[in-house]
Amino acid sequence: MTERSDPAADLPRNAANHVALSPVSFLERAADAWPAKAAVIHGERTWSYEALRGRSRRLASALRARGIGKGDTVAILAPNVPAMLEAHYGVPGAGAVLNALNYRLDADTLAFCLEHGEAKALLVDPEFAPVARRALEALGRELLVVDIDDAGAPAGSRIGSIAYETLLEEGDPAVPLEVPADEWADLGLLYTSGTTGDPKGVVYHHRGAYLNALGNALAFGLTPRSVYLWTLPMFHCNGWTYTWAVTAAGGTHVCLRRVDPALIFPAIARHRVTHLCGAPIVLNLLVNAPDSVKVRFDHAVEVATGGAAPPSAIIAAMEEMGFRVTHLYGLTESYGPATVCAWQEGWAEFALEERARLMARQGVRYPTMEAVKVADPRTLEPVPRDGLSMGEVMLRGNTVMKGYLRNPAATEAAFAGGWYHTGDLAVWHPDGTVEVKDRSKDIIISGGENISSLEVEECLYRHPAVLEAAIVARPDDKWGETPCAFVMLKPGSQASAEDIVAWCREHLAHFKAPRTVVFGELPKTATGKIQKFLLRERAKDA
Repeated sequence: MTERSDPAADLPRNAANHVALSPVSFLERAADAWPAKAAVIHGERTWSYEALRGRSRRLASALRARGIGKGDTVAILAPNVPAMLEAHYGVPGAGAVLNALNYRLDADTLAFCLEHGEAKALLVDPEFAPVARRALEALGRELLVVDIDDAGAPAGSRIGSIAYETLLEEGDPAVPLEVPADEWADLGLLYTSGTTGDPKGVVYHHRGAYLNALGNALAFGLTPRSVYLWTLPMFHCNGWTYTWAVTAAGGTHVCLRRVDPALIFPAIARHRVTHLCGAPIVLNLLVNAPDSVKVRFDHAVEVATGGAAPPSAIIAAMEEMGFRVTHLYGLTESYGPATVCAWQEGWAEFALEERARLMARQGVRYPTMEAVKVADPRTLEPVPRDGLSMGEVMLRGNTVMKGYLRNPAATEAAFAGGWYHTGDLAVWHPDGTVEVKDRSKDIIISGGENISSLEVEECLYRHPAVLEAAIVARPDDKWGETPCAFVMLKPGSQASAEDIVAWCREHLAHFKAPRTVVFGELPKTATGKIQKFLLRERAKDA
């Protein structure tokens, strides 16, 4: 049989038909399309897209003029202020790598990140100058330190050699942002929360950020009419890549220094906010905010939430206040969202409680994620789609990280068998949706029975007195381990340990009910995730 030749084999890839994908190009396009449109609102100030492009270009060219460019790391320690957004364009637009730091880290951990990432510059908001100074002292080497100017910042000391606005004056707004020749080039460096050692440095490339941003715009319905409120930290997965997604759609960014219902509700009403994101803890804050700070608004607000599955009671309460919740799932290693609980025809006919239960699933793969499966972590064989068989969530696609910086062993383990292993345990439903049941390290095995901590937490959140709850394993001589509940009650509410246990026994199989209940505030990470590793230590003494 004669092998057929490819008639298009001699058609070349060239500058006319192939350009590297980079999210910095979204700003260049947005400023061309809507130069006078409001791009950024911060307090009483508004920047147009032309102004945002000019400031980002100035940052890029000023960094290059100071010898910071291709492959160099520029760190930033700041809340959701305009400079943080500009850094998402100006730093990669200079060919450098953006390292957005978690501002709740301690000085020693920040110093580790700066050293491990080989940062050549650090941009610092005055609010975090004290911890940054201690981190720089621990680092013990010189780098360019820039003080960010923000009128809304609390009084803080200046630790840099130059002010941010002065640095921008050194730049040229006429020089376009740089798009790398290779879209696989490093764009961002994000550090995971280290719980049992040093944090791991997750490396993003331009292609992945570009695609995930477009996936966000598609999945969340962003348009030029969108007004996005920054309730999600931009340091977390580069704001789940919404830093670029909102700009790609030509929407408006509304900056917010801190997550506070007393600021969020007025901002929604004043700016007619259409979209916001946040961990379930943010939704919980809004639902349980005092009536005195809740401001009524007359339009629907789309809310994307991720992290741990939001309790169905929280989803239901949000809907009653005028929010429409979309549940996303992902990790730092997947640029943020990797799956979406896609709305299905017919759900509107269900009762609110049943609809909220379905909406709490992690759903199906993102528009820009190539493949998601629930599989046996050893054989990589998919589990049956029966809603019962447990397996590990695995991802494959262009929106999975390059790997862990200077950590080949961890990178190899994460990509075993050609899939990214998330460490999350889930079931696969007959309709193809994924439902995470637990982290592999959080599953409780009591007397040989597997207990999902998320299932018990879901039950606890339906208790009328419970504000926050977490379940971890507590060592037990007879059963191996048993569920231990950590509960924070709503202000003014009362419930005893016996009440909590009785509630769980009424709504769950008895063996799943906690044997121990501890009341008090729950420790959290900067992104609102409850720190279960700390609770596991406390449970040993409970």
